[in-house]
Amino acid sequence: MPAQQDQPHVVVIGGGFAGANAVLELADAPVRVTLIDRNVFKTFQPLLYQVATAGLNPGDVTMFLRGLTAKAPNMRFRQGLVLGLDPQRKIVRVDDGGDSPTEISYDHLILANGLTTNYFGTEGAEEHSMPMYTRHDATAIRDRIFAELERTSRAGDFDPLHISVVGGGASGVEIAGALADFRRDGLGLLYPEMDQAVLQVRIIQRGKEILKAFPAELRTYAAKELQDRGVTLELGHGVTRVGYDHVELDDGSIRESDITIWAAGVTTDSAVPEWGLPLRESGRIAVDYTLQVEGLPGVYAAGDIAGQAEELEQLAQPAIQTGRHAAAMIRAELAGEQRRPFHYKNLGSAATIGRRAAIMVMPGGQALTGTSGWLAWLGVHIMKLMGGRNQRAVAINLMSLYAGFGKHRHPNPATGDVDSLAAARTFGDSADRRKFGPGHAG
Repeated sequence: MPAQQDQPHVVVIGGGFAGANAVLELADAPVRVTLIDRNVFKTFQPLLYQVATAGLNPGDVTMFLRGLTAKAPNMRFRQGLVLGLDPQRKIVRVDDGGDSPTEISYDHLILANGLTTNYFGTEGAEEHSMPMYTRHDATAIRDRIFAELERTSRAGDFDPLHISVVGGGASGVEIAGALADFRRDGLGLLYPEMDQAVLQVRIIQRGKEILKAFPAELRTYAAKELQDRGVTLELGHGVTRVGYDHVELDDGSIRESDITIWAAGVTTDSAVPEWGLPLRESGRIAVDYTLQVEGLPGVYAAGDIAGQAEELEQLAQPAIQTGRHAAAMIRAELAGEQRRPFHYKNLGSAATIGRRAAIMVMPGGQALTGTSGWLAWLGVHIMKLMGGRNQRAVAINLMSLYAGFGKHRHPNPATGDVDSLAAARTFGDSADRRKFGPGHAG
């Protein structure tokens, strides 16, 4: 059904979990919806580490944002970079490639633009380390790894390739575990001239334990699984400086690091403080108990950017639930109903360590590990994907990768695509830029 121009206009900034679910919540509401994002696709960030290690193709974890119109016909998409807001005039200023910024007016606004990589002011980190927050970041890591392996294969003498993962949260653990599995199951197939010991993987974590958000017994299980896979855990020391081929720790010691992957945290984009919105000490946009931005009626924030009095973790479920709630509050306003508080429903948390090894805390607190944990993790992640083709592609690729068929399936270093007759390709693969020379930091 075509959107009616005289209907209230809702602008949603950001097409991630929060923004996309806000759009879907407004699908049958009597409003016009404009979704603004700098990319034309939505990225399923929890599986980016699989793209970075060539376990999945980029298109497996991306969805064309205009595809949301299939379920939300009242939505229109606008690609562009938000430059600023004017809440008094109810205007969003957008750089959409024209000669001058475009002003888009709104009646209601949902801010769901997410966060970005936090380097914590670490010297050299932004220049020499590789973040893993966007699809481009993941493909850059993938291409750099294979470029360095090619260099190593030509070296002749034993020349270890050191990969350091800074950060012991779920992202750091998952990519380290995936690299360890690749070393065990794929390296010998692609590079038969190499010894497995050539690929050295370490996690550097300032705290004394990894996965601090999980119960102690699960943290212990994950650490043992990583060590059994040959991942070195350097705990209790932070990184103070990142060089091109090394990192320096807070005790002054130096570690070789041909590739440094930065998975240490996230923060608000530097442009957000210039928007004139109330901010929490964390830098997130201050919202009240209904997710309305403090002092700005009709303006809501959802997902990672929303700063509640008790802030939630940067996970998919909080983003999904806050996105839907913010949209529901707009519906309530339009219907003349009272807005209601947001209550987060904890549906559990999970992290995968590698083949048939994962940890998961169920909603009732029950803990799963090993194969059962991995199967639960797989099911949850597939269900969160939007689009049937994405769900089928990820299910096929991950099951073949982890369920014992890895030796028949491996990445093509020239493209990073997974060689699998059953692998489904979805939007995004052809748009990737390929990098093969060493030294590219994304």
